[in-house]
Amino acid sequence: MMRVAMFISGGGSNMVALLDDMARAGHQGMPCVVLANNANAGGLIRAQERGVPTVVVDHRPFSGDRAAFEAAISDALTPFAPDMICLAGFMRVLTGGFIDQWTGRMINIHPSLLPKYKGLHTHARALAAGDTEHGCSVHEVTAALDDGPILGQAHVPILDGDTPETLAARVLVQEHRLYPAVLRRFVAGEREPLILHT
Repeated sequence: MMRVAMFISGGGSNMVALLDDMARAGHQGMPCVVLANNANAGGLIRAQERGVPTVVVDHRPFSGDRAAFEAAISDALTPFAPDMICLAGFMRVLTGGFIDQWTGRMINIHPSLLPKYKGLHTHARALAAGDTEHGCSVHEVTAALDDGPILGQAHVPILDGDTPETLAARVLVQEHRLYPAVLRRFVAGEREPLILHT
């Protein structure tokens, strides 16, 4: 079994999708801890309800000292001995110094069809560009933002009259399909990209 740590900053809906799938038969991953940078993150309660340990490493006392913040994260993870990390709505940018320690063992979900629309406001940007489809991607994390090998993508058609909010809601449904499916394959050693269509 591969021990999986999950990082969150908010409600943790993708984390919940991962936890619920890991609870199903045949999964080779097991959750060992959920870490948040915000003590008020709603996902902490949702993890605790599922019997998963939680820890908080608040970024605010570190006043922009990312190295110290990341050292505190590493210290907090040590007792749980994770084999890999899933970023699930973790809204802090990690440095290369931290990421390099987890090369090939950290994955993230991003709400666009990468390499399109790295960074924020992906749904509005897809609409502004006149795209006919949008979606989400799971990728290995590298020091470059929203970069790294693609492990899976879910394609979502853009509909007439879509707003960033309506599009985001439909993409989120697919995030909850894609991320668990990719993690299930990843912990079993499968790296070939998984492509889903709605």
